[in-house]
Amino acid sequence: MPKQELLTELIDALCCMPGVGPKSAQRIALHLFQRDRGGAENLAKTLQAAVDRLGHCRQCRTLSEHELCELCADSERDAHVLCIVESPADVWLINQATDFKGVFFVLNGRLSPLDGIGPDEIGLEQLEQQLENSQISELILATNSTVEGETTAHYIAQLALPHKIKVSRIAHGVPVGGELEFIDSSTLAHAFSGRRDI
Repeated sequence: MPKQELLTELIDALCCMPGVGPKSAQRIALHLFQRDRGGAENLAKTLQAAVDRLGHCRQCRTLSEHELCELCADSERDAHVLCIVESPADVWLINQATDFKGVFFVLNGRLSPLDGIGPDEIGLEQLEQQLENSQISELILATNSTVEGETTAHYIAQLALPHKIKVSRIAHGVPVGGELEFIDSSTLAHAFSGRRDI
């Protein structure tokens, strides 16, 4: 029986997604090619377009196909209130679960010295420039409630001190050790409305 090298390559490639192991990847691959080839073609085209065109917003660093993302370009949002999050997924979740009308800054990570991730790797130099050159009056720290997330929040709070900016932290309705991506909307909304000064 001939080897199915391309199918094996596809299954291996699908395993790069979070939560997708070899068995799930095999089910996805077989479904696409046995039952939904049109879906496979659309997925391939859309994925290639995203790879070619998606980059990072120059202001908040979330994923965007434009120089400024939709949120940063929205003049209705309050540029005086800046919410710091770890990932673009967190921006989406907060927008869905809360009535937050400020702007965001996406770290695309969190401080983790053991993994070699320091302030430069998560854009804290760019954040500090924003604190110096803008009219920000409040920082909302919405990093995850992990050890690294708490460390990152504390570090950012210290950065804000010389600028006399109010700093608040989302409340601990989010469980310690949890990540925003996996929290239900009502818990996230409660945690966000109950944020406290630090």
